[in-house]
Amino acid sequence: MRFWRTLFQPLGRFHYKKIQVMITLSFMFITIITVLLVSVMLYNKFSKSSEENTFLNMGQIIDQVNLNLEFYVSGMKDIFEVVEESIGNSSQLTGNQLESRLNTILNTREDLVSIALFTKSGELVLNTPSIGMRPNSRLPRQGWFEAAQEHPGLLQFSAPHIQNVFKSPYRWVVSMSKEISYLDHRIKKKGILAVDINFRTIDELSKRVSLGKKGYVYIIDGLGNIVYHPQQQLIYAGLKYENLEPVLNYSFGSYMDDSTGEERIITIKTVQPTGWKVVGVTYADEIMTTKKDINAFMLWFLLVMLGIVLIVSVFVSYRIAKPLRNLERSVKKVEDGDFATIIDVSGAYEVEQLSKRFNLMIRRIRELMDQIILEQEAKRKGELEVLQAQINPHFLYNTLNSVTRMAEMGRKEEVVTTITSLSKFFRISLSKGNNIISVQDELEHVRNYLIIQKIRFKNKFQYEIEAQDEALNCMTLKLILQPLVENAIHHGIEMMVDEGFIGIYSWIEDECLFIRVTDNGVGMSEEVLRGVLTGRSRQESGSGVGVRNVHERISLYYGTPYGLTFESELEEGTTVTVRLPIISKPEIHGNGGQP
Repeated sequence: MRFWRTLFQPLGRFHYKKIQVMITLSFMFITIITVLLVSVMLYNKFSKSSEENTFLNMGQIIDQVNLNLEFYVSGMKDIFEVVEESIGNSSQLTGNQLESRLNTILNTREDLVSIALFTKSGELVLNTPSIGMRPNSRLPRQGWFEAAQEHPGLLQFSAPHIQNVFKSPYRWVVSMSKEISYLDHRIKKKGILAVDINFRTIDELSKRVSLGKKGYVYIIDGLGNIVYHPQQQLIYAGLKYENLEPVLNYSFGSYMDDSTGEERIITIKTVQPTGWKVVGVTYADEIMTTKKDINAFMLWFLLVMLGIVLIVSVFVSYRIAKPLRNLERSVKKVEDGDFATIIDVSGAYEVEQLSKRFNLMIRRIRELMDQIILEQEAKRKGELEVLQAQINPHFLYNTLNSVTRMAEMGRKEEVVTTITSLSKFFRISLSKGNNIISVQDELEHVRNYLIIQKIRFKNKFQYEIEAQDEALNCMTLKLILQPLVENAIHHGIEMMVDEGFIGIYSWIEDECLFIRVTDNGVGMSEEVLRGVLTGRSRQESGSGVGVRNVHERISLYYGTPYGLTFESELEEGTTVTVRLPIISKPEIHGNGGQP
């Protein structure tokens, strides 16, 4: 902080701009160099990791294929041993017991095609299922038959081939064969046992493997014959080439191959005990695609970092001069009449002191302005209270006049009713000095007023007062309905020939309290209606207070959203709607008021 204070003390506006540019450019230069070095290091690291992960993933996938094949071959080997044991332990090859057992074994697996036992000369001893041999099968020349004779006692796995020994549909199979001993009429003999496996299972195990978008897996035997290849038909047709010579030199491991014109990664695993080799092929251009993705990512990373650096550098340089800019903007706001602005006290010592003095000055100006506003509001309230007080003497004079005339005419009941209603009227008007009363009391107040006026005007009008129960419990500013009803009588109904009607209704809607006063009097013209709340259309006769006083009192106490709205048509009548907030006890709202 001391460094910045020392730095800013001698600077003017022009020097500040130069420093801001120097700070921004220096910060950006250092950061760009750092980001470039980090990007190069990350790219090399990611590229190397990508290649290593590719080799590792391929090795893991090929290992899994190898394990699956070894597990499958081990299961077939176990089945072969069960068949061999069943034949070796049987004293009678043509018995139903051995045939039933072999059928059971054959039916336990869908991929078992046939079980057959031959003499060493190629004559059929037994087979399951029991199907005749083809006449030109040349059994002794079958590869699996020759392999079993050449390796006595060892289980042999053939390459995939078409089964053409029996008179059954031609099937693509792998044959397991082995020279075994068996009893024929209690005479021990040597023969060749063959179990054919449907190649579909091996094909399905290999097809499940995915090595990228173009990679694949194929299987060869120890002599280089293809056991499985996803494009085997193309290879047989000479339309595809696989370089098998290097593969035969590896039992396991990986190497790069470009014999097909494309650089490929070859991964090899050997399946035990068959000696087959699982070969995985992955194309190097897919690894390059990963590198391209890394390149694109690093480019975007660099651009984003540059954007962030630019924003941060501009922000830092901006923050250095922020106190002076704040002071300048605050002075401009005060010049424009905004006295609510406050400056954050920060920056150099001189700026801090200036900001403090500026804030003190603005605070003192606001206090003086608030004092003036309060004085004006108090004055306005006094004026309104004086206007409100004028209601009572004027009304009392008119009512007592009416009572005197009724007494002279001997109308005692009407005199009693008028005096009683007048008493209740003034009791609610006083309300123990409270300006906030319940809606129920306000409606009772205007009811007594209507009783007096109805007697005074000799039943010239009828009235109706209705309110929701919820509305009766709400609080309202007192003496807001009596001026509205008085206005309806004097300016609406009094000049009518027919009988008049005044309706007063109260309800709660949209979280507001509404009170509506409606009459069927002579109504008002549009011009009079527009000026009724502004005082420009003041009537020549009446209470002298009018609806404008009521509207201003409501707005003063509760705020501008509340007050009166008018609807009127000539010869149709007038409706005045009072909108108030919902309150359950006397509270001060809006600009304030005396509760």
